[in-house]
Amino acid sequence: MTFGRRSFAAIAVRSTLLALIAPFPLAASAQRPRPFLVGVLNDARAANHPTVDGLKNGLRDLGFEEGRDVVFDVRLTDADSAGISAAAGALVNARVDVIFTSGEAATAAARAATQTVPIVFTLVGDPVAAGFVKSHAHPGGNITGVSSLATELIRKRLEALTSLAPNVRRVWAIHSGADPAFDAAIARVNDLSPRGGLQVVSRAVLTKRELAQTVERIGPGDALLVPDNALIDIPAVLLEISLARRVPAVFCAELWVDHGGLVSYGAGYREQGAQAARLVASILRGSRPQDLPVESAENIVLAVNLKTAASFGLTVPQTVLFRADVIRR
Repeated sequence: MTFGRRSFAAIAVRSTLLALIAPFPLAASAQRPRPFLVGVLNDARAANHPTVDGLKNGLRDLGFEEGRDVVFDVRLTDADSAGISAAAGALVNARVDVIFTSGEAATAAARAATQTVPIVFTLVGDPVAAGFVKSHAHPGGNITGVSSLATELIRKRLEALTSLAPNVRRVWAIHSGADPAFDAAIARVNDLSPRGGLQVVSRAVLTKRELAQTVERIGPGDALLVPDNALIDIPAVLLEISLARRVPAVFCAELWVDHGGLVSYGAGYREQGAQAARLVASILRGSRPQDLPVESAENIVLAVNLKTAASFGLTVPQTVLFRADVIRR
């Protein structure tokens, strides 16, 4: 077989190009000038919030090594709403590649700070009712995430509470006024409450003083429905009230049962962070948040603290023990 002059010229040019790129075959396409920068925004007081641990572990399992492929800009806001807004703006100014949020307040602050930087949320009970997304299937805009299913699970939480404390007739649902979706969850149970003789009292508070005034109204025979939102330390304060006054309380995650809470029903914080890591990874690899449907929290867990139940003088039914995924003694 023979080649014409033009063929030899083409071969020579191709060989030269191959020789130039051979020593560094992936330099242009696979190596980034810097690691991805993931901004973290929540109402926690410490950087090791369980959702953040879950995010980091999840990304590592997906091949993103911290320091090499991804770095995290964690903003501590000390459960302060003004601090959350300022931190959201700071993350946008830092030109992060994606903002990871935990809770309604942090998600709202991030959404107000940017309409372009992708946002992935966790610990949002009802993202549609909160106005964050148009629908789970088609979130729209620059936001997607993992719903903690507060609206869907609220009846089950009340059932778990009344199974352990059948004499309860009034349940206080004390929540942050910065949580726009909580009333949507309460509306799910109000229609059934009169028939069961159970009154659910929803109270929104905006300050620690309002919270302190509201908890003073809790009386004998009352119980607590504790929200996820940690603004002004509502879950921690209600846990203290529950244990000090022997007031039955149901929480959203196993974490609070580990700290002495009576019962919880929902997905773990760390697990939600790990689940959201898949969405963060997809965005870092080029997907648009509006094309990633909102996911429902996985691995819903019923956890019961037998020691707390005994200290409250409550007997845990065998049916609850059989159903429980986690039992603390």
